[in-house]
Amino acid sequence: MDTQNQIFIIILLLFYTVLISYVGYRNRKSKTSEDYFLASRSLPPWLLAITFIASWWGGGSAIDLVDQAHEQGISSVWIYGVSVLIATFLMYLFSGGIRRITTLSQPELMEQRYDSRSAFMLAIFIIIFMVIAAAVQVIVIGNFFNVFFGLDYTYSAIAGTLLVLMYSFFGGFKGVVVTDLVQFVFFLIASVFLFGLTIYYSGGMDIIYEKVINSPKEGYTSFFHNIENNLAYVITFGTSWMIQANVWQRISASRTPKDARKMMAISFFVFIPLYLITTITGMLSTTIFDTVPEGGIVSNLLMQLDMPIISGLIFVGLCSAIMSTMDSMLNTGALSLTVDIYKKHIYPNKPASHYVLIGRLSTVIVAAAALFIGVKIKSVLTISWIGADFIATGVFVPLVLGFLWKKGTSKAAFASMVFGLVFSSYNLVYALGIDIPIAWEIASTKQAIVGVVSSLVIFVSVSLLTQSKAELNKAETFMNTARVLKPRTKPRD
Repeated sequence: MDTQNQIFIIILLLFYTVLISYVGYRNRKSKTSEDYFLASRSLPPWLLAITFIASWWGGGSAIDLVDQAHEQGISSVWIYGVSVLIATFLMYLFSGGIRRITTLSQPELMEQRYDSRSAFMLAIFIIIFMVIAAAVQVIVIGNFFNVFFGLDYTYSAIAGTLLVLMYSFFGGFKGVVVTDLVQFVFFLIASVFLFGLTIYYSGGMDIIYEKVINSPKEGYTSFFHNIENNLAYVITFGTSWMIQANVWQRISASRTPKDARKMMAISFFVFIPLYLITTITGMLSTTIFDTVPEGGIVSNLLMQLDMPIISGLIFVGLCSAIMSTMDSMLNTGALSLTVDIYKKHIYPNKPASHYVLIGRLSTVIVAAAALFIGVKIKSVLTISWIGADFIATGVFVPLVLGFLWKKGTSKAAFASMVFGLVFSSYNLVYALGIDIPIAWEIASTKQAIVGVVSSLVIFVSVSLLTQSKAELNKAETFMNTARVLKPRTKPRD
């Protein structure tokens, strides 16, 4: 791409960023933490659905999946697509109960069900996950800018992170939601156009059919090819994404439990065509690229487009997919750091305006941590797995069973979460190249099953050993309020 086209795209991106920043700034007025992090629970379900889709449809879904589909074929849809659909369906079932528990954050909900120790542990998990998840978007946008503008990767990552921070800092959750609406339109147009672009460059449907159907790659058109390895992603991503704090934040921000379910239903049916289009785009790209080029297929495909205006618009559209996910992670990580750590354990009795300020500072802290990790580790799938492993092993069992099983106790929740933290940290150490003994392959189905099942066994065993009347009363009160599966009943005397 020549210098003139690069300058045009930079100007277009800066204009877009100023527009988004202005929208965020216009929505900066937040008097309380509920204003800043939940937009006063006043948003309609269709708007929350859009921001939910935008928060999950990021660098992995919009860009990395294209590369995965080029290599694996149709079965690559399991990695992101099937995992998201399973998680979204489960969240539909739980969304009404989550909304009925009128807490501000997920750890507050955990404390209402168990105790403050479990809530503190969950806050730690959320901050770790959100930082790592934001780092995924740092990696993608860093590579994106590196290919397009020829900038050093580190400077590219810093520039992309600062662009998101500009509008996330002022607007809080409402600013994120409103900007996500604009970004959703941009990345939807970009995804559809990119799909059409691959068909155009492929040379026609006859060539596409011959190359894709007769691909020498084993199982390229089989949905169930490599199913054992793909199940590892479904188990780990599906369980962790189902309880992802930024999704629960959107459910808590809905006006009513009915609106929360509507939000999840809309999202489920929109995700299906989005993931299919992206997967097929990657498969079609095999007629253009024999192997995945450095910097990824999407970046190189746009570099071939000799139409600066169209190329710039698509570039901005794909940037918006990355940015809309990053801003969600930053906001939710800041929520937990502000409400569940700072307010709960450091300064609990400050004016409401003070916590809004701390929320903004927390946004900067989470962004800085994500940027640091994103610069050090540059594999999207690896870092996505690391983040999901922490949540799936450490949080899934006590959080979900807290809605379904009244005999679950606070000691069991804490023990299960401590195990998850140790288990995932051990796997992380090995994944970073430190030679320690390990009984399973990292990022494998065996690891996922061992982690989740062990967490379940610990939770159930400790619960049965630590039963008390007070715990049962507290659990029944919580479950009667949530009413996920059972009708309301009176708590024990």
